[in-house]
Amino acid sequence: MTTQPGPEFGQSAESPHLRVLSQYVKELSFRNAMAAASSQAYDHQPTIDMGVEVKSRPIGDQGEAIEVDLCINVAAKRAETVMFSASLVYSGLFQFVNMRPEEIEPLIWVECPRLLFPFSRQIMAEVTREGGYPPLMINPIDFTPLYWAELRDRQARDGQSPGATAAPAF
Repeated sequence: MTTQPGPEFGQSAESPHLRVLSQYVKELSFRNAMAAASSQAYDHQPTIDMGVEVKSRPIGDQGEAIEVDLCINVAAKRAETVMFSASLVYSGLFQFVNMRPEEIEPLIWVECPRLLFPFSRQIMAEVTREGGYPPLMINPIDFTPLYWAELRDRQARDGQSPGATAAPAF
């Protein structure tokens, strides 16, 4: 059995491709500030404040792989009272095979978080449900416009080229 993509997948071993080597929960916290009153969570729709950030770093001496972190922070409030807060860092280890460096950055900031998102979404839904609240179902995120907007801002701010390696923060 071969581990390289082959003709059955429509690509040769020399074609450019992205490998997902692993994915995992790196950090997870859930603070249930209104645990005793969580049964009242169904009475009123809370205000949800959510932040999403993507981070990356090379792994290995030669940078053989890239670790990408999808960081999601959520706080639910009723009026000014925090009901719960959750923070998740869901990470993946990715390898870029037969790609030019300028092709890799958009994949790190768009494709990798897109692949990690469904798992992050499920974890956030489960942790809020286990906290006694309705499951938090995060709407899908299109990382492409976020990446391009950040890239334009970064270029205007720093005068960098599109291939620069500074990390966009969403």
